[in-house]
Amino acid sequence: MKLATLHDLYVEELKDLYSAEGQLLKALPKMAKAASTPELTSAFTNHLEETKGQVVRLEAIFKKLDVSPRGKTCRAMEGLLAEAKETMAESADPSVMDAALIASAQRVEHYEMAGYGCVRTFARLLGYDEAADALQATLDEEGAADKHLTTLAETTINVEAVDPVANE
Repeated sequence: MKLATLHDLYVEELKDLYSAEGQLLKALPKMAKAASTPELTSAFTNHLEETKGQVVRLEAIFKKLDVSPRGKTCRAMEGLLAEAKETMAESADPSVMDAALIASAQRVEHYEMAGYGCVRTFARLLGYDEAADALQATLDEEGAADKHLTTLAETTINVEAVDPVANE
């Protein structure tokens, strides 16, 4: 596709995010299963449900634009999730694995926040205020998920991973 206008870029970026969310829908259950603490499992499971809602929001935006969301693969998300998969295949102490899962998940969240921040701004500039509000809602959810992961990391999971043998 030729990116002749900001609208063209907006649609391409939305397609990228749609692909990213679709990939994440498949990865989050695996991450939840790999987590050893109930809190982290719950964080991944809850974010899975939020992600389903985010996909619905994107589909509504595409419908208003009369554009198909399909046709683009988010290579960045592929890479982030491939790294997470490699990490989950490692032999690690459960607390260290949980710390690694949080690191992987936060990389994903930061990628999504960057993408949603851009498309939200594009939507505002293009006069798509309803879409901008929906994209802001998703951006807020991604930020909250990131903050929750940070709290888990700083208060329990990473603390336990410092010396897993002492915590047994």
